[in-house]
Amino acid sequence: MDEWKRLRRMFFFLFFGIFISMVVVVKVSFDHTYKIVPQPIRNIHRVSHTCPQEVSDQTITPLRNTKHLLVSAYMDRRVKDFDIRIIGIFKRDSIQPLKCVFCCAGVFPNTTTPATIKEHPDNFGFAFITTFVMCQIPQNCSATHVSLLTKNDSARVPIWLPIRNQKTAGKEEIKTRFNMTVCISNLFEFNNALQYAQTLELYRLLGVDRVVIYNTSCGPDLDHLLQSYSQEGFVEMVPWPIDKHMNPSHGWLFSAHGGDMHYYGQIATLNECLYRYMDQSRYVLLHDIDEIMMPYEHDSLQVLLDALQEQLPKVGVFQVENHIYPKKPFEESKKGPLPEWRGVPGFNILEHVYKWDRLSGFLAYKLIVQPRMVVQTSVHYITETKAEQFLIPHELGHLIHCPVSTPYVKPLKDIQVDTRLWDFNDKLIPNVNQVLRRLGLLRLERQS
Repeated sequence: MDEWKRLRRMFFFLFFGIFISMVVVVKVSFDHTYKIVPQPIRNIHRVSHTCPQEVSDQTITPLRNTKHLLVSAYMDRRVKDFDIRIIGIFKRDSIQPLKCVFCCAGVFPNTTTPATIKEHPDNFGFAFITTFVMCQIPQNCSATHVSLLTKNDSARVPIWLPIRNQKTAGKEEIKTRFNMTVCISNLFEFNNALQYAQTLELYRLLGVDRVVIYNTSCGPDLDHLLQSYSQEGFVEMVPWPIDKHMNPSHGWLFSAHGGDMHYYGQIATLNECLYRYMDQSRYVLLHDIDEIMMPYEHDSLQVLLDALQEQLPKVGVFQVENHIYPKKPFEESKKGPLPEWRGVPGFNILEHVYKWDRLSGFLAYKLIVQPRMVVQTSVHYITETKAEQFLIPHELGHLIHCPVSTPYVKPLKDIQVDTRLWDFNDKLIPNVNQVLRRLGLLRLERQS
């Protein structure tokens, strides 16, 4: 009897196991054969994928099927009927109609809008010119990226540029990160580490928060120095490989200097810096590394500008007189007050205390601007703005321009001694020495 019960239990569990296995097999087979496929999402604005297949991370991007170059794209609704401003470098003899195409929050729409191409008024006879391509965003498009198409390029996925300054889409007040930013338009082929260290440290003392340098190439000592300032956050190094795309000129006039574009694309970099810091900086200073905007009755540039702005609230452009301070030839056999600097590449700006009269004509000024009040700039003057402009009296402040050389020599009677730079020596010299020593650039100390 017990044996019969044991057999019944064994058959029961065997039958139950076989039944469960058959149910599982049938369920899997049914699911595989009749699996429900979800319907595609019909509302394209909910598609989860992003439209860019190729987003440019370069500062200079060739535009397909053209001889043109794209630099950057910014939201700019200050011009009626337009939303986007693309800064470009175009070949003047081959400018053709273009279309704007947008990535709308992850969607690549089929619609395009016509592009309006505005050439910068200054080309100085060169083949390439700075351009501004204005685009209107299509309705119901939350644009994140933009590109340009030619008529032969409509079916291809473009190389996208990210749209920057998205906060300027409205008229809200923007809280800036920096009070004062200096834009150094071009750096190429130099290794003048001493001059850069002195100038950057002097700008710190004058109240500058950020220095932006567009770098094509530089020597090893200067590169080491600038990388240190960049890691610290005081300097932004923007790569500017224009020499990979053309033969840039070393000068400003084609008939005198040759090349494809004015002074390594200086006008393009100045405008790019203007828009790059439009939402980030209250003031932007536009000039070269051998020029220092020096206040004469105030301790800093910020105090000077605050005083002027209080009296002139509608002024958005301050012109600064450009005065030449050539280097007096010192005898190399004589040791100066800081002989350790003699081993550092570059010249000593503190020797530039011999002042000529200011430059004349359109070269006479450089600029300090409130960037949101400026639409377009050249090197020495603003080409488009609705703001009032004001020339700072030279006794309040002017440019100390320290060229490496001058085409002629003035008689002594026409030269004044101006030692304003030396007023900062007590702080400037120790700060410069600290930087150079930390980076191992004080070679005479190293050799002793």
